[in-house]
Amino acid sequence: MRPARIIAGPTIEPRPRRGAARLKFLPPLVLLARLLVGAYPRWIGCAPTAAQRIYFANHSSHMDTLVLWAALPGSLRANTRPVAARDYWGRGGIKQKIAEEELNVVMIDRSREDPNADPLDPLRDALANGFSLIIFPEGTRAAQPMPGPFKGGLYFLAQEFPTVELIPVYLDNLHRSLPKGALLPVPIISTIRFGAPLARVDEESKDAFLSRARAAVIELAAG
Repeated sequence: MRPARIIAGPTIEPRPRRGAARLKFLPPLVLLARLLVGAYPRWIGCAPTAAQRIYFANHSSHMDTLVLWAALPGSLRANTRPVAARDYWGRGGIKQKIAEEELNVVMIDRSREDPNADPLDPLRDALANGFSLIIFPEGTRAAQPMPGPFKGGLYFLAQEFPTVELIPVYLDNLHRSLPKGALLPVPIISTIRFGAPLARVDEESKDAFLSRARAAVIELAAG
């Protein structure tokens, strides 16, 4: 009597977890931001769309620029340019390479070496060419979770580009991840909350606008 033939079935490879598959294909900088601080986006008052926008946020860490950019969907990152200080991101080395080749940063000169130059001109050029921007209206990092007073740049851009949406953003916990003076980030979970577009108010003064914009960011801190 012939022995029964054993027919091997197809080899079934274990399927990777969905989360692991998503992480595998993330760009390196986005993956780094997710691993270090989570960079989890929460779209509370708006949805991610291709509309031209200025995302304005609190500023407490050198990680802020990367984390906010990484929180955007991949389809939006290519057309969204962070605004950053030349004296930090433009000093050569790996930081400048990342700023120019990966983040496509709009560099601003805070030193005002040329007294006749307007530091907002590079931002105007980017907006005029259809890019969205990420800006930090405080102008410098703060050591506390709530933003300090806003400088006037956001107001002037809002006046000159009335069709660009103004989206408040709150970066939660980053003041604890890489605070001012720290050399290495502390791994910590951070949430990025996107609020509703800030409405324009006719004849609103600069101070009133900036106060209202800052309040919109602070309101997102409550979650």
